[in-house]
Order: sequence, then C-alpha cells, then structure tokens
Amino acid sequence: MRMSLACLLILFAALVRSPAQPALDATHNELRALRDGVLDAINKGDVEKQLSFLHPDVVITWHNAEVSRGRDGVRKYYQRMTSGADKVIENYHAEVTVDELTALHGETTGIAFGSSVEQFKLVHRTGFELNGRWTAILVKENGRWLVAAVHMSSNLFDNTVLNLTRKSTYWVGGISLVGGLLAGFFVGRSHRSSSKSKS
Repeated sequence: MRMSLACLLILFAALVRSPAQPALDATHNELRALRDGVLDAINKGDVEKQLSFLHPDVVITWHNAEVSRGRDGVRKYYQRMTSGADKVIENYHAEVTVDELTALHGETTGIAFGSSVEQFKLVHRTGFELNGRWTAILVKENGRWLVAAVHMSSNLFDNTVLNLTRKSTYWVGGISLVGGLLAGFFVGRSHRSSSKSKS
C-alpha cells in the first residue's frame, strides 16, 4: 500500500511539473533571443536597434560609473562617447557570457548575470581589451522581454586601463629620469668648462 501511494505521489509530481517545463523552456528561449538581439545590435553599432530591446525606464550603470536613465539617456551617452568632435570611442566590440540560466521571479521578472570581454578602440590612443562583469534585470511587458536595468563592473585592482596607466607612469618616470641625468651631465660639464676658462 505504501509503495502504491509513493508511486501515485511521484506520478502526480511528474504531471504537475511536465506542463510547466515547456513554458519554462520557451521563456528561456525568449531570453536567449533577447541576449542575441542586444549583442548583435551592439557589435553592429546600431544604437536604435539596441534601444528597442530596452525598457523605456531602463537604468544602466556603465564601466565609468556614469548612469543613464531611460532610452533617451542611453542614446545621449552613446552619441557623446562614439560620435561628434569630442567622441572618445572609435570602435567597440563585446562578447558576453551568461553564468547560468536567468533566475526567474514569477513570470515577468528575471535576473541574469555573467562576464564580458569588451574591446575598445579609442580615438586618440591604441585599443584595449577589458574583462568585465555584469548583472541585468529583465522584465516582460506586453508579451515581450526587455532589459530594465544593467550594472557593469570590472576589477578595480587588475584591469587593462590600470595597467596602461601604470605603463604610462613608468615611461614618464623613465623619461624624466633620463632627462634629469642628461641635464645634470650637461650642466656639470658646462660648469667645469666655465671654471677652466676662468683659471
């Protein structure tokens, strides 16, 4: 009797889970399509396409700790960084990895997180590669998943920008040292020559 009851409970649990699994798979497929669409638009430099995947009230915290609010705020950030006379970035490419399936909170909210490898080509400097981390909040409205918030970060103590700064500091320090030694040499030589001529 106990065996029969256990079998019934297992069967009931399977029946309860099985209808939900296809819906869950469909949800994750929709989220994958969102990820692929955003990434494709980023790497093509298509800002308007990127914006179409964002919630109208989206909040993005960028690597430089600047915050953009709403689609128009994100658009202005991109325009300032990538176009016009004062632009900073010439070209940009990103590869994104998701650590695990999106953690769903109900049927309309999810949290995704993972890593990224981003390649920047700056206007007045050589390019560099930045390894970063990101967390995104996703919401479903009117049957469509959108990005509601993104927070980006990188290792404060070990990153490409910091390493470039260190190298630049070493070069400046080395050049200053050599310049100081040469200046000292020529000043000393001039002083000795002046002393000899007086004697």
